[in-house]
Amino acid sequence: MPVTDTSLRDAYAAAVEQVAGRALDAVTGAGGAVTLTDPTSTAELAALRVLGPDLFAAQLLARAPLASVTTASLAAALLAFPPGPAAPVGQDDLVVAWLDHVAGFLAGRAVPQPGEVPDPEHWPRWSVRMAQLAPLALPGLDGPVHRAARQQPLALARGATRAMLRRDHRTALRLTRWLAWLDAPAPLELPPLLDRLRLVGDDSRRTALELTITERLLTEGRR
Repeated sequence: MPVTDTSLRDAYAAAVEQVAGRALDAVTGAGGAVTLTDPTSTAELAALRVLGPDLFAAQLLARAPLASVTTASLAAALLAFPPGPAAPVGQDDLVVAWLDHVAGFLAGRAVPQPGEVPDPEHWPRWSVRMAQLAPLALPGLDGPVHRAARQQPLALARGATRAMLRRDHRTALRLTRWLAWLDAPAPLELPPLLDRLRLVGDDSRRTALELTITERLLTEGRR
């Protein structure tokens, strides 16, 4: 891989960590709403796109109005990195399309809703797709993906268990987040699972953000 490509990837990864840190500060009360600090920074705009709905976690968890500065920041990111075609051709495209749709909804921009959700027929693959869609697991958000999660709690639990056995802790955390979002008796004991994930997780701010969101969902419920 060319050095320039590596440097660009590192810059984007660093920007995601910085934006995730600001979102985490907002959730914990250590900082204000997430906002775009440099409109000329391609990396920061891309990071806002990556975080998507989680930029609004502080307001959604608190059942508060969305911060207008965050809405404007995500709208700028969607303008810089427009959503792709409305007709996804594969399951991975479908995940991106749903994330784009919900991000557009929160940013006040019209992004078409996909006509389907990830197929739950094969639970290992489905659980991976649902883990990728974990940014949708927030209070105040609902739709076909959320209905699928409510209909498949056992598949979510199986996926989380499988991910733990494979030491895929990020996938396990994101599926635990969905189980916490369900706000209903889960097929797994979530508090000890979350304790374990807290111990084995990496030190990234994005993981810390997802852990904090999951803890809040587990202790406060989604309603």
